[in-house]
Amino acid sequence: MNKSMLLATLKNKGIPDEIIAAFEKVKRENFIHERYIAYAYEDLPIPLSEGSSLPQPSAVAFMLSLLEPKQNQKILEIGSGSGYVLSLLSEIIKNGKIIGLEINQNLAIKSRRALENNSNVEIINRSGSFGLQEQAPFDRIILSASCKDEYIPTRLLDQLKEQGILVAPVKQSLIRYKKINGQIEKEEFPGFAFVNLIE
Repeated sequence: MNKSMLLATLKNKGIPDEIIAAFEKVKRENFIHERYIAYAYEDLPIPLSEGSSLPQPSAVAFMLSLLEPKQNQKILEIGSGSGYVLSLLSEIIKNGKIIGLEINQNLAIKSRRALENNSNVEIINRSGSFGLQEQAPFDRIILSASCKDEYIPTRLLDQLKEQGILVAPVKQSLIRYKKINGQIEKEEFPGFAFVNLIE
């Protein structure tokens, strides 16, 4: 599959235009090892290092559509890996603040290098299991690695602003939490596979 075929696939899945435009602009090959370049635009996860992987593009696109990122928001990504999702978010919301937490030091260093020209992105090398209380609250929180249960995502809900959205893979589902009038609304979308969050 080439890039234009991947973009067509995302369009057919009903992904919003601004997200597709970000996928068009961001070069996925810049975020993977050169030995996997031939697979950059296949709709497949790609290994990174030490058990991490870059999720498949259609899953990332669906997560971003659930997240509904908007201009001037503050967004936290947990498990930011090679920085691919941070780069897409940076493209979608040029005026916002985007923070990535990555426990793997090598990936944090590489992703900082890959995103050095993205002035609205900050990458912090630490576990994301407790979020980032000192910079909370956030408009949006996205977890890019799977949790074995809902303990971690629900623990992070107090770092979410009113009207905020948190999207997390839990086991084989994606779950979207919305904070409305202090209450949490939850929707589940089954049928996804992500690598596990390292705590």
